[in-house]
Order: sequence, then structure tokens, then C-alpha cells
Amino acid sequence: MSSSAPVSAYRILAKIRAGERLSDSELAAVSSGAADGSWSDAQLAAFLMGAAIRELDPSETAALTEAMLDSGERWNLGRDVVGLGDKHSTGGVGDKVSLVLAPLLAALDRPIVMLTGRGLGHTGGTADKLECIPDLDLALDRKRSLELLEGQGMAIGIATTAIAPADRRLYALRDQTATVDSLPLIVASILSKKLATGASGIVFDVKMGEGAFLTDPELARALASRLTGTASDMGTASSAVLTDMSQPLGDWVGHNAEVREVLDCLEGDGPAETMKVTTELAVELSALTGERLDAASLDRTITSGAARQRFEQWAIAQGARAGWWRELELPLAPTEVVIEAPADGFLSRVATRDLGLLLAEAGGGRIQAADTIDAGIALKYEARIGQRLEAGQEIARLYLRSPDEALAARARDCFTLSREPEEPPRLVAETVRAADSG
Repeated sequence: MSSSAPVSAYRILAKIRAGERLSDSELAAVSSGAADGSWSDAQLAAFLMGAAIRELDPSETAALTEAMLDSGERWNLGRDVVGLGDKHSTGGVGDKVSLVLAPLLAALDRPIVMLTGRGLGHTGGTADKLECIPDLDLALDRKRSLELLEGQGMAIGIATTAIAPADRRLYALRDQTATVDSLPLIVASILSKKLATGASGIVFDVKMGEGAFLTDPELARALASRLTGTASDMGTASSAVLTDMSQPLGDWVGHNAEVREVLDCLEGDGPAETMKVTTELAVELSALTGERLDAASLDRTITSGAARQRFEQWAIAQGARAGWWRELELPLAPTEVVIEAPADGFLSRVATRDLGLLLAEAGGGRIQAADTIDAGIALKYEARIGQRLEAGQEIARLYLRSPDEALAARARDCFTLSREPEEPPRLVAETVRAADSG
């Protein structure tokens, strides 16, 4: 370590402790210190705490994002692929929209790239779901992404470690320093990876409600505003759709089960909720990258079989065996636990986050990053908030690897009934665009 590195870090930390703004060069020093190891974990932790308490302003957030982006490779795929789109979700229980959205748009000659990740905690990762497809190769670099975009109009995978290495280190420390929910740090983390692809436009699916990362609707709106505003400031068109996560999205939760649901969606038999969110995001992203598509054209692409065919062909191009969908075996775990309404009433609340966590504890997700996943663990969601239920009527069905009465009891406690009907939450609450971000 050079002798100047600790002094530089000290000055920056002293400034943020005093509540002073940090210059672009100082934020660049933080990012480079995270990427090259010249800043210690203690120094980075102090920066994160200061940034969270004082809260970086919009220009500081953009400068930190730019610096983190510059800490690694920038693929700039948009230079070679006209109208390239990207999509990011803040994560939710049963959220498999990315896997429906991408082939749907690609089949309409709207190219899309998504660098995704693995799940941790109550939400499942897109990469984990895709690994249910035998032999699918999720390793992507710029060259491979371009090949897939040129041949299939879509590329989904996990980026090389060369993208935003500064974020990798800062992200790991945020959990240890209680700064996970700092909005500027969230924005910098998301955009430093998303902007690396160089897409022309990005649509954000920002979840709110019981099972969302940010449960408070106002915080979710603030995040949507900051994401779109910062992306716009950095030259990328973007918008955010605020969607409800008060209950699982669609009929199924669990990796094998969700891949089955994706195939159903692409055959026109998917749950209405999953398709509504997919359609809203597809229409919004199309407007960012070219001419706005309408819901009717999206529906025709599904019913014609073109979206399903594109999904099948893309998977083969990305390593899956020919005819993989015919060989696909996605068994559910063998122990079924039926969750029934204990009395007549209306479903009024679902502890969605708790449901996601208990599925992870059962093996269907990760509590720790090193955990392995049992893709057969699942939940079938049979009811919806606001629905009237009779005593004994099935609310949900849990699929476990072996009997677990304690887990089953916790699952039953996740559903609350009331005597009076509850107003169902709006699935799509609003759209936030950069011009509205103030």
C-alpha cells in the first residue's frame, strides 16, 4: 500500500464526518480504493456509514456510480445493437417476470440483455431459476453477449467479475454495516452494474409492500425516482414501474415451479398477475428504446407461439441441449402441506417476506451465500388478498423435502383472515419517469 493512500482516505472520511460534500475525484478515490484493495475494510465501512447518515446528494450519487462503473469493464453493447434494452427488479417472492419479458420482446425484434444474480434471503434469483434448465451456460462476457443478441435478440446471464469490482466489495460490507437500505448506495450499486452493458434504455421493476426489499411505499417511490434520475443524468433513458409485493406474484414460488410457470406464461396459460406486470414493463421498455409496443401486439406474440419458440431457441444457443423443454424434469419436493382457511373470512394479509424466508430455510433458497438450493421446494398460492374463503378452503400448498411440523405451522401463520373484506392492493401502482424525478 502506498504511503499516500491512508492520508487520502483519512481526509475523505473526515470530510464526510463533518457533513461536507465529496468531490468527484474524492468519490473516485473511494471506488478505486475498494477495487484495488488500497482502502481497508474499516475505511470503506466508515465511508458507507457516513454516506448513509449524511446521505449523498444526487450529484454525489451519480459521481460514485460513475466511479464504480469505471472500476471495471464497460461493454457498451448499445454501440453495436440498436435499441438495446435492459430490465432490473428489486426482487420479490415468486417474481419470474424477467424470463417471460426477455423472449417476448426478443420475438418482436426488441433486443434485451440482462446481467442477473443469485438469490439471497427471501427472494429467489433469476440465475438460480435458469439453472433448472439442463446445461444452460450463464457465463457471459461482451463477445458472448453480442453473439447471443445478434442471433437470438436476447442474452441473460451472470457477468464476469470484471464488471464493477468496486461494487462487489462495497456490497459485501453494506450488510455488515447496516447500510443496506441507504438509497444512494442502492442506486450506485444497481446502476454501476446495469449501465456497464451500455443499453439504450432500462426499465426498473421497483417492488413495494410486505415482501419487498423496501416495504414502505414512499421509500420505494424515492428509490424509483433516484434510479431514473441518476440513470438519466448519466445519459441512459429509464423509467420505473412500482409493483405490489404484498403477496407472492403468480401461482408458484420455488425454482422448478417458477420455470414451469414461465413456460405456462409463454404458452398463454400464465397467471394474470404475472402477465400484467410483464406487459407493463414490456410496454414501458419498448418506449424507451424505440416505438412503443401495445398490449395487443404482445398478446399476439404469446398466442402465436413466437415468444415460447424464442425462449427455447435462446436456451439452446446459450448451451442447453436441443429439445431441452421435452426432457425438462422439474419435480416438486414430495411432502405436501396443505394450508387451509381456519374459518370463514376474507384473506386480508400475507406475510410474504416470512414465506420467502421459510422456503429458503427449507432449502429452496439461500440464507448464506454459500448455501445450496433444493429447486423442488415450492409453494402453490391458491388465494388472493381480498378473496372470500370458507373454512377448510385451501389457501396454499407447501412442498417440502421431508415433514417439518414447525415449518408448516409457521407457514400457516403467514396468512391472516378478517371478517370484513380488504381492498386488494393495486398490482401496478404507478410509473416513475426521469422527467418526474425532480
